[in-house]
Amino acid sequence: METLVILVHVIVAVAIVALVLMQQGKGADAGAAFGSGASQTMFGSGGTGNFLTKTTTLAAVVFFVTSLTLAIFARQQAGVGFDDGLPVMDMDSLPVMEEDSDLPQLDAAPQEPEGDLPALPGSGNGNQ
Repeated sequence: METLVILVHVIVAVAIVALVLMQQGKGADAGAAFGSGASQTMFGSGGTGNFLTKTTTLAAVVFFVTSLTLAIFARQQAGVGFDDGLPVMDMDSLPVMEEDSDLPQLDAAPQEPEGDLPALPGSGNGNQ
């Protein structure tokens, strides 16, 4: 079932690209009013606008439905979800910070710069 949805999704994506590229811009209608567009009557005197617009809309709806369906399939295969409205998290799998780490601790006081680094302006040392 998933393979069928992926196949339809790819075909519809290519169709949307083709349909959008086949459509004329709004500036092309002005030239057709003066007779230059008279040779493009394959779809009738109304032109291709109405047919291509409706087909593009239908293809977009099918694309969104297949995208939603594929997202549901992916969520089911990943095995993640929500339990009673709370995210499922295994607290034992979280990394533990070591005590001798060089990363700053939240409760540690700020340290003075080491060596001959200049103090920042406004740091309270009186050298502003």
